Amino acid sequence: MAADAPEKKEGQIPTNLRLLVLLEEVARRGVAVKPAEMIEAMGLPKPTVHRLMQTAEAEGFLQRDLDGRAYGPGPRLRKLALATMSSEHLSTARLIILKGVAEELGETCNLAIPDREGMLYLDRVETKWPLRIQLPIGTQVPFHCTASGKMYLSTLKPSTRVAVLRARTLEALTGQTCTDPDALSEELETIESRDYSTDDEEFIAGMAAVAVPVRDARNRLLATLSVHAPVQRRSLSELMEFLPSLQKGARALGKLI
Repeated sequence: MAADAPEKKEGQIPTNLRLLVLLEEVARRGVAVKPAEMIEAMGLPKPTVHRLMQTAEAEGFLQRDLDGRAYGPGPRLRKLALATMSSEHLSTARLIILKGVAEELGETCNLAIPDREGMLYLDRVETKWPLRIQLPIGTQVPFHCTASGKMYLSTLKPSTRVAVLRARTLEALTGQTCTDPDALSEELETIESRDYSTDDEEFIAGMAAVAVPVRDARNRLLATLSVHAPVQRRSLSELMEFLPSLQKGARALGKLI
């Protein structure tokens, strides 16, 4: 459903399309939604909307949010989105942009999207240097100690950030990993204001990274574009010098996606 499309009234949505329209509306909003919001948006009776959402949840297309009342994309809907983004013509165009950024920087560049448990590498272009860190496409990395993950967390509502950071113990993967939810919350506020994130050997000892957001036309984070390198070759401060190129590439990717 397009952002500027008129609201659907009862009887305008064919019965066999109602579930698809509901999923489309949930995905369009980009935040967890309550049944009452969907009733208003779709113009359908309350029992109908509740039944549709319960069916979508049972089949894995929707998933309850932390509050137990709102619904967000479930695993099957996320897989569908990933498959769509990985379609051949989109993947080829993305890879051309990503290769251009990687060749300009001379280091490995990644495009990652948020999944339920971490950031998922969608595309990747390796550096030509023999010394490199292997994180293949399809790898899922933690939110709390990676540049891409922290970039994503910084775009969440403050209350949601707190809930996510306190939902489980934050694992220390290196001596640099921040495992204090309060300290990490403060860092996420800084990331939100400056619109880029860093990883100073927090995920893998000896690796530094910088990430920027890839946003859609409504300024919502779709993915992250990041560069990483062994600190023996590039310090974090040196990687920071790549920010203008990363941001330019992210804008190009956002228009494409």
